[in-house]
Amino acid sequence: MAGRPVRRAGLDKKPRDVAVMFDDVAERYDITNDVLSLGQTRRWRRALVEALSVRSGEFVLDLAAGTGTSTQPFVDAGAHAVACDFSAGMLQVGKRRRPGMTFIAGDAMNLPFADESFDAVTISFGLRNIVDPAAALAEMLRVTKPGGRLAVMEFSTPVLPAFGTIYNEYLMRSLPAVARRVSSNPEAYVYLAESIRAWPDQDGLAAVVSAAGYGEVRYRNLSGGIVAIHHARKAR
Repeated sequence: MAGRPVRRAGLDKKPRDVAVMFDDVAERYDITNDVLSLGQTRRWRRALVEALSVRSGEFVLDLAAGTGTSTQPFVDAGAHAVACDFSAGMLQVGKRRRPGMTFIAGDAMNLPFADESFDAVTISFGLRNIVDPAAALAEMLRVTKPGGRLAVMEFSTPVLPAFGTIYNEYLMRSLPAVARRVSSNPEAYVYLAESIRAWPDQDGLAAVVSAAGYGEVRYRNLSGGIVAIHHARKAR
């Protein structure tokens, strides 16, 4: 929209700034992600469903769900899936596109759910945007049933140094340039690149998940470590 102010969050991740930034990109968010990931997002989401081993009839909480794109595979698997996000713009777009899905507004650091409500909790590319990831993981643990599962899918560190150099070049140069062509708020993707570079590697995030109280913490690299899925279990 002509004359609209450019909005982006900083690496201090003030919740209001992050929410407004995602409100601004909501309408074109899914297609922008497909373009910027070179079409890999669907494959990554299939791998996430496999990692959680979701069964029909289970209750699944999908945090930072945005428009519900990440939630849909759990619904398709027969789960009672809840899409939760704190961006009003994302939720509005999601409700319009997926009228049968359950969308709930919520802050990951103060979830609006009772203790031990879900068989599985997941968050895709959202933990990195939370000002206190450890507090969010503690909340996820609280709402997970004993023996329930966690899966965190996030951008991570490429396992091959040479590939890492190419990837960092893409993040800081090519990604913002492509975003200027396809996104309604290209500055949001400058934040994206910077936040990925500041995020811990696979072992570092595994330690954070373990410190939150989860057991059996392990991870699987996707696309050479560009993305990693950390999965864990709550004690029975």
